[in-house]
Amino acid sequence: MLIRTENDLKPSEVTPEAVFRARRTLLQATAGALAVSALTPRAQAQASPPAPLPGRPSPLSAMDKPTAATLVTTYCNFYEFGTEKEDPARLAPRRLKTRPWTVRIEGEVRKPQTLDIEALLKVAPMEDRVYRLRCVEAWSAVVPWVGYPLAELIRRVEPTGNAKYVEFTTLADPKQMPGLSYPVIDWPYTEGLRLDEATHPLTLLTFGMYGQTLPAQNGAPLRLVVPWKYGFKSAKSIVRIRFTEKQPATAWQKSNPGEYGFYSNVNPARDHPRWSQKSERRLGEEIFSRRRPTLMFNGYAEQVASLYAGMDLMKFY
Repeated sequence: MLIRTENDLKPSEVTPEAVFRARRTLLQATAGALAVSALTPRAQAQASPPAPLPGRPSPLSAMDKPTAATLVTTYCNFYEFGTEKEDPARLAPRRLKTRPWTVRIEGEVRKPQTLDIEALLKVAPMEDRVYRLRCVEAWSAVVPWVGYPLAELIRRVEPTGNAKYVEFTTLADPKQMPGLSYPVIDWPYTEGLRLDEATHPLTLLTFGMYGQTLPAQNGAPLRLVVPWKYGFKSAKSIVRIRFTEKQPATAWQKSNPGEYGFYSNVNPARDHPRWSQKSERRLGEEIFSRRRPTLMFNGYAEQVASLYAGMDLMKFY
């Protein structure tokens, strides 16, 4: 498609159990806004009103109709606040403190630095980009994000010739994040990209959604959005960005390497060991509606397929 474009469990048991428990929530969410309305009032009462954060329109936006914000902000994966899909919206708005906030940038760069959130907001002009989001549990959404290409920040810190990968570390504060008391993964949450993936024009350092600042449950105050990869690659509430020569170990890959690879590109031919990835259900569509076929690279093949030329995408998943 063109663009105009989860207690004491063994690590290997954690993710399937979390996904299993989430199924009933999925049935509620995909039935439409009425089903999630029971979740939203309490969460909204605890949240501060988001501030407007406009961005200029981007030609890299998908032409799909955006999913209702009430669904995207109440059906979330943010295990630091719990493994049920409604936990982040219930807990994060009243617990997560996003000011002050700093991000440390280090490793193989000529200009390591620590930037506060206000400085990060000014690195480049904000853009409004509508991206398809595909979750590994086989649900999807279309979200208008606000941010700028991560490449803009990367240029500022000047990676050395040894920089081959970028590692992202997210906040892990037990006082704010009750989910850290559960051994879901080896906290803190870490993710990583190859440098060429990180500098691709589609990779977005994101500060807002739906024209407003990011809600706490969706990764405030800044997160990554990589639209051709499964959603867990898009790290939330980032506090460190580190440039490395060797491929970094990522959170889900360490927890269960048989199910979650480093690349995690959306690939309908490469099934998850416990379910098919060939189709998906979009949030907001009727539960009995026909599932959508999953598109290679989430529909961004024309833009990103060249990054993986010659690679065995069944092996490097």
